[in-house]
Amino acid sequence: MKPNAVTLHTVCGLEELSGHGTGGVTHVLSLLDPGTPEPEAFRAWPAHRRTTLHFHDCLEPLEGQTAPQAADIEAILGFGRDLGEGAGHVLVHCHYGLSRSTAALAILFAQSEPETSAADLIGRLHALREPAWPNARMIGFADAILKREGSLSEAVRRLHALQLRVRPHLAEVLRDLGRGAEVDAAQRD
Repeated sequence: MKPNAVTLHTVCGLEELSGHGTGGVTHVLSLLDPGTPEPEAFRAWPAHRRTTLHFHDCLEPLEGQTAPQAADIEAILGFGRDLGEGAGHVLVHCHYGLSRSTAALAILFAQSEPETSAADLIGRLHALREPAWPNARMIGFADAILKREGSLSEAVRRLHALQLRVRPHLAEVLRDLGRGAEVDAAQRD
């Protein structure tokens, strides 16, 4: 059974959560660093279904950091399968609303719309969250699991290249954060 298209969705960071509590959100996917407590903002929210995953925003296992694994992507896809008919409003968040959450929403788009090109899905994501920088490791796992044959990774690489053209200072920032492989891939054109 094909999951329903994700049609009403929000992606954001922790600091933006309180602003969405009255927005009719029915399903939440929280992507947090290990050890981060549940966000306080949810205490003021009406009832909703929430799935929380814990891993760091990194591209490979590093000392003191838990990298996203294939099992985490399978859990994101499980969240997508569980949305069911009339899911309502889906919100995906991480700490800043730029990398893990945008990767997860791209994965949900790809799952629910297997016939839509990766370029179109990532274009929609970019329109929704302009500064998006989806985590390439997460996208790589999704590419394999969803049998997209690298198309999601290539579309994300192109988005990264666009982001570096618009915000060239990000290259140094991302390298300092251990994300140099994404920068190198984006600059290979």
